[in-house]
Amino acid sequence: MRRQAASGAAGDAGRAAARVADSADCTRGRSPCPCRLIDFCAVWDAGVFLASAARQGAPSGVTGRRLNEAETLNSVREDQFQRLEAARPRGLGHGARGPVLRMAGPPPPWACTAILLCALSLSGAIEIPMDPSIQNELSQPPTITKQSVKDHIVDPRDNILIECEAKGNPAPSFHWTRNSKFFNIAKDPRVSMRRRSGTLVIDFRSGGRPEEYEGEYQCFARNKFGTALSNRIRLQVSKSPLWPKENLDPVVVQEGAPLTLQCNPPPGLPSPVIFWMSSSMEPITQDKRVSQGHNGDLYFSNVMLQDMQTDYSCNARFHFTHTIQQKNPFNLKVLTNHPYNDSSLRNHPDMYSARGVAERTPSFMYPQGTASSQMVLRGMDLLLECIASGVPTPDIAWYKKGGDLPSDKAKFENFNKALRITNVSEEDSGEYFCLASNKMGSIRHTISVRVKAAPYWLDEPKNLILAPGEDGRLVCRANGNPKPTVQWMVNGEPLQSAPPNPNREVAGDTIIFRDTQISSRAVYQCNTSNEHGYLLANAFVSVLDVPPRMLSPRNQLIRVILYNRTRLDCPFFGSPIPTLRWFKNGQGSNLDGGNYHVYENGSLEIKMIRKEDQGIYTCVATNILGKAENQVRLEVKDPTRIYRMPEDQVAKRGTTVQLECRVKHDPSLKLSVSWLKDDEPLYISNRMKKEEDSLTIFGVAERDQGSYTCVASTELDQDLAKAHLTVLADQATPTNRLAALPKGRPDRPRDLELTDLAERSVRLTWIPGDDNNSPITDYVVQFEEDQFQPGVWHDHSKFPGSVNSAVLRLSPYVNYQFRVIAINEVGSSHPSLPSERYRTSGAPPESNPSDVKGEGSRKNNMEITWTPMNATSAFGPNLRYIVKWRRRETREAWNNVTVWGSRYVVGQTPVYVPYEIRVQAENDFGKGPEPDTVIGYSGEDLPSAPRRFRVRQPNLETINLEWDHPEHPNGILIGYTLKYVAFNGTKVGKQIVENFSPNQTKFTVQRADPVSRYRFSLSARTQVGSGEAVTEESPAPPNEATPTAAPPTSPPTTVGVPRTVSSTDAPATAATTEATTVPTVPPVAPTTAATTEATATTASTTTTESPAATRTEIRESAPDEQSIWNVTVLPNSKWANITWKHNFGPGTDFVVEYIDSNHTKKTVPVKAQAQPLQLTDLYPGMTYTLRIYSRDNEGISSAVITFMTSAAYTNNQADIATQGWFIGLMCAVALLVLILLIVCFIKRSRGGKYPVREKKDVPLGPEDPKEEDGSFDYSDEDNKPLQGSQTSLDGTIKQQESDDSLVDYGEGGEGQFNEDGSFIGQYTVKKDKEETEGNESSEATSPVNAIYSLA
Repeated sequence: MRRQAASGAAGDAGRAAARVADSADCTRGRSPCPCRLIDFCAVWDAGVFLASAARQGAPSGVTGRRLNEAETLNSVREDQFQRLEAARPRGLGHGARGPVLRMAGPPPPWACTAILLCALSLSGAIEIPMDPSIQNELSQPPTITKQSVKDHIVDPRDNILIECEAKGNPAPSFHWTRNSKFFNIAKDPRVSMRRRSGTLVIDFRSGGRPEEYEGEYQCFARNKFGTALSNRIRLQVSKSPLWPKENLDPVVVQEGAPLTLQCNPPPGLPSPVIFWMSSSMEPITQDKRVSQGHNGDLYFSNVMLQDMQTDYSCNARFHFTHTIQQKNPFNLKVLTNHPYNDSSLRNHPDMYSARGVAERTPSFMYPQGTASSQMVLRGMDLLLECIASGVPTPDIAWYKKGGDLPSDKAKFENFNKALRITNVSEEDSGEYFCLASNKMGSIRHTISVRVKAAPYWLDEPKNLILAPGEDGRLVCRANGNPKPTVQWMVNGEPLQSAPPNPNREVAGDTIIFRDTQISSRAVYQCNTSNEHGYLLANAFVSVLDVPPRMLSPRNQLIRVILYNRTRLDCPFFGSPIPTLRWFKNGQGSNLDGGNYHVYENGSLEIKMIRKEDQGIYTCVATNILGKAENQVRLEVKDPTRIYRMPEDQVAKRGTTVQLECRVKHDPSLKLSVSWLKDDEPLYISNRMKKEEDSLTIFGVAERDQGSYTCVASTELDQDLAKAHLTVLADQATPTNRLAALPKGRPDRPRDLELTDLAERSVRLTWIPGDDNNSPITDYVVQFEEDQFQPGVWHDHSKFPGSVNSAVLRLSPYVNYQFRVIAINEVGSSHPSLPSERYRTSGAPPESNPSDVKGEGSRKNNMEITWTPMNATSAFGPNLRYIVKWRRRETREAWNNVTVWGSRYVVGQTPVYVPYEIRVQAENDFGKGPEPDTVIGYSGEDLPSAPRRFRVRQPNLETINLEWDHPEHPNGILIGYTLKYVAFNGTKVGKQIVENFSPNQTKFTVQRADPVSRYRFSLSARTQVGSGEAVTEESPAPPNEATPTAAPPTSPPTTVGVPRTVSSTDAPATAATTEATTVPTVPPVAPTTAATTEATATTASTTTTESPAATRTEIRESAPDEQSIWNVTVLPNSKWANITWKHNFGPGTDFVVEYIDSNHTKKTVPVKAQAQPLQLTDLYPGMTYTLRIYSRDNEGISSAVITFMTSAAYTNNQADIATQGWFIGLMCAVALLVLILLIVCFIKRSRGGKYPVREKKDVPLGPEDPKEEDGSFDYSDEDNKPLQGSQTSLDGTIKQQESDDSLVDYGEGGEGQFNEDGSFIGQYTVKKDKEETEGNESSEATSPVNAIYSLA
């Protein structure tokens, strides 16, 4: 005898199996409802309509409530809605609560009108229910439902159709713009708009050119509540231009040479499809030697004589016009050393050498060169192409640097010459390369792929429907590359130019609404765009004010099976969101708790139906505008059970067999009994007789052998029982029937019953299932509780297989549910159906939580943790923990706090001090026993430096180090770290690191050579990390010379940076100045820093061209493996020079990454030989962190270095042009120049050329050139001071060579007049200067006297 579990259901519209399937379909997003408007399951399976609480995600969800108008309304908190949304995809389903037994079959007609809640919660367009009373009352702003694509290409032979459909209440009106200007449809007889639609129809039956209507169109749908916009639709007319006529000469090519036949199709819209054929319309056979490229050209990797047998014509097929245009064919003339085209050579293993064609290494025909780049948009297909020539024909292979090709998206085309990657994403960027190879060699072409992205939605704004006084928000968040910008509009106008709204606040990509009112209704547009495209989304804000109303028929009848779980729904609608309460049989108390559970959507769940649960249930929905109610009548029916099951039988052929199946069921339900054979419906032949309680088979034959299942079902539930019939031949007489039958796992126990109910115990009784020919050895009793871990089963106890009743020990305040599993030697049975629930009474806890610890997660706190108690040790409701703590050494008063979780953090604690900790359990019935005291410690910190670090050198072979423990360990000391390095002048060895135990305070270093010195750095470690380090150096040998820096070849500008140098040998501290060269004109390579010692800090000196800079450098020794070291940064105010050392190859690519104080990260790719690198986009006075890493392997990186640019240069000196003395001096000079000009003018006005002799009587010799041409010389003693002289304070005139002297303005010749008497070069006569200096007049000469003397 075998038995299967029965399945129950609740509902009176169809079979239970169909009901469970329909419920499962609803949870999977499928629905039997014919309504296509919304996800019907969310309505039918939920039962409550929420006006604004069930929208997807936070962007358009309700963030606050202001329902203060009535005392009876409960405030709906945002966290409740978040839990509701997390439990159900649309805020309406039941979550993962197991099978829900509900009304089944097709939903009633009212359910299709109950879609308003989904309309309020869906992220797309909102549908109004078909109920005319609701439809006429609820208003709705416009929503675009259908529109043409952004790039709309039309056939010029057809009429143009530009779609724009919208809905709203009242119905919206439409208008269009063309190229951002109003498009007056009434003025153009060819243009019309469809009725009740915004779709444009442009008719060309009466003539006209479609090209005249090309442009950018946008549709506006408007009613009194707002305006919605379509996308900007770019209208283009398809074009298929003719191929230009051309005469093509025969193409002459040597056999074995590469060849490209260019197609150059005419530009069409959209681009035509290219293919090659002969002039006789025969397709060109393509292979890896001859193939068509993506650009339409035909490529021959090497030309053979057989290629001359046909001509080649490029064909272009245009999509819209369905036409094919053919280019004039190419004819080939192949020059060959083997004029006969012997077909036997085509399959020759060395065909090329047999035909006398020289073999060549591959070379690329497309693309050219060794590297190229390509940009592709996210979501598009990436097509990379490499076509190579060579003899023999090269093979193409594809690779990606630093990774593998995406196998799920990558495919090879065109005989491996093209690589296509579909649906490109950001991780597909990088460097790809194709390798072309034949037996002569190989070449590689690298393609750098950059993935950009047009804007795509992260959070698309959703329609927002609120009640008056509620808060909400619209979120418009998109991503792209480059980062898209976001622009908000309201009713088609920029938000900045819209009337101000005090209830609206714009915060970047979010609009926040507070205390919304009816006047806040509008349609908002979000336009996010970058250089690659744009996204436009409409989202309306609607404010509804609707009293509650019920959406389901009144006085429904629900029939359910005893001990099953069921749920009563009460679909309703209202705005503000009504609160729903349930009552039974007119009682005044609200149903919630115990066997009842009210979900946040208002549905009432009865966890286990009992006879006393039968009755009339009333649901009441209430908001500030009124209330509505409905009633549901619940009837409880007995389950259907097979109490006399068919048994396994072994029968001889020809005998009669009877299988019993006696059923007990609820008399008010119609019973149906059917039979299955081998899980298929049994055909009742004339040898069989089916009765109400049995099945009789006459004259059993071999074909009757198999399993027989009795199915007893009503419209609510069913039960099944199975037995196996074995048919034997006449001569076969088994001696042991059980030995001849196969063994199996036992059937599940059934009919669990709880009796002898007590506070701490209960008796569980069950009926064993069939053992399936293997005796049952054990029973395992499991339990489940619904408070701490609902749905999780735990082992309770184990009993021998000979018993079917046991007393179970129980814990206080646990809502138990039991099931039983049978075990035999084959295995375990399926668990039995669960028993009814039994809740024990509560009591104070009898234990406290275990594993109490106190550890610091930070240096100023202590985190107290423990293992929480489970359901069987809670003993009561509201289990909580009393946490106490105090400093151990101070014995201060206990601090305490009550915690509901399993941890508590004590803040503001000293560093690493012991605390006494106690954690005690407590529930509503009392406290647990006194807890044990546990010692915990607050957080650790970095330790201080080790004390008295001493370096002694007893001989030239060893150095002894000693130190004392840190004064402040600040935690558990776990060891010491010693770093030391040998140095000799400017040479520095490799750094060595030693780690010591916390108890070690001595160490001996064996010197590698007696000349070098050592620099030691010692730090202590706690669990937090290494603390402050103390640094010492070994004593200097007596003969060590102090290195000096070589002087620079050109005088650099230096700035002094003071630092302090300490030594254990010299107690005094000397101040040194580190001079760093600063270039005056960037860029220059940084020079080595020179260090000098001085007793005072050297003042900084700067040039006027660039401010002072401080050199930042990390000195490291050269490593053995590939690495980057000795990074040097020479910053100025707005730039910095970067150098580094590495042991990579000369062609290595590096990346310089630097981050400023605002956490803005930038990277600069650079070649290995491009040093120094200059960063030119820096900001004055800002701190930067910088590192350098290999572009091919980011894991190989330099140490991170920090530097700061200098402040912007400011000239604190006074401007000389504003000084009074300078202004006076300039005025005097100007006056002198004016006087001299007057004198020259007077002399010139006298005219004539005649000799003049002054006070100095010097005869004119014949060698004097001035006497020959009749000119005269004004450079006498009286006028000598005018040549760059200055008048001193005592009235004397002193000769000077000044930069401002007019002497420099001459050409180097003598000062003279031209023949016309003009004055030139007066102040350039230098040959008499020495002469006049010796014969100056002792009388003070002034410019005024000179004027009088000349006059």
